[in-house]
Amino acid sequence: MAVTTLLVGCGRLGGAILGGWRLTGAVEMPSLGVLTPSAKPLTREAAADGAQINPQDFSAVSRVVLAVKPAKWREAAQGFLTHLPADTIIISVMAGIGTSRLAETFGGRAVARVMPTTAVSAAAGVAACFATGDDALKAAHALFEPIATVVDVASDDLVDVATALSGSGAAYAYAFVRDLAEAGVRQGLAQDQALVLSRLTVAGALTRMQAGEPNALIAEVASPGGTTEAGLRVLEPGLEALLERTVAAALARARRIGD
Repeated sequence: MAVTTLLVGCGRLGGAILGGWRLTGAVEMPSLGVLTPSAKPLTREAAADGAQINPQDFSAVSRVVLAVKPAKWREAAQGFLTHLPADTIIISVMAGIGTSRLAETFGGRAVARVMPTTAVSAAAGVAACFATGDDALKAAHALFEPIATVVDVASDDLVDVATALSGSGAAYAYAFVRDLAEAGVRQGLAQDQALVLSRLTVAGALTRMQAGEPNALIAEVASPGGTTEAGLRVLEPGLEALLERTVAAALARARRIGD
């Protein structure tokens, strides 16, 4: 079978996308080509399912997903750019690289940017999306809706904001779980006990979040005059400002990458 979808790069994010496609069947493996400089277990498994690793024929490629490091994308493109059909759609999951730069390099082809979370590997991700036209938007949705909730945004700049909030946000959540557990350790819990309590408390809260509004859920837990209310009086005054600075720092970095 000819390669119609080309995944360029199979690092952490590219590998997560590949894992999600294999899990859901969103991309048939015999129609997938993966360009990667090194063999990995995931690519070997995809090859066993029929994917072509480092294919040479790009004449039938209709969709390219760029999942390389932002500093390497032009170099990576040189290996296949001149062999793509004129109507191939380019979809980037790289931070900071705007659609105008992508379109210029790829000869004016239709372009989309998607910023997914790594939970796409389990078909449980979320992804911000911006495209330069309807065809690119449809192609991005076809590839990512099976593995993520796709949120369309109105501009390249908002993809960068989503990168700072959502693309990086899982790490913020993991850091919160870690530090909440450490606070419990300092108050006397054993390390393993504190981590289990912290991790599963947050996991359960996020499950409830699927069907509730944050302020209403907080009110369910925080009884007037109770322990939760006492803790929130310490947490909330600084949390909003801290997260604003956190997202701003990640956003500034995304924009520097794009310069």
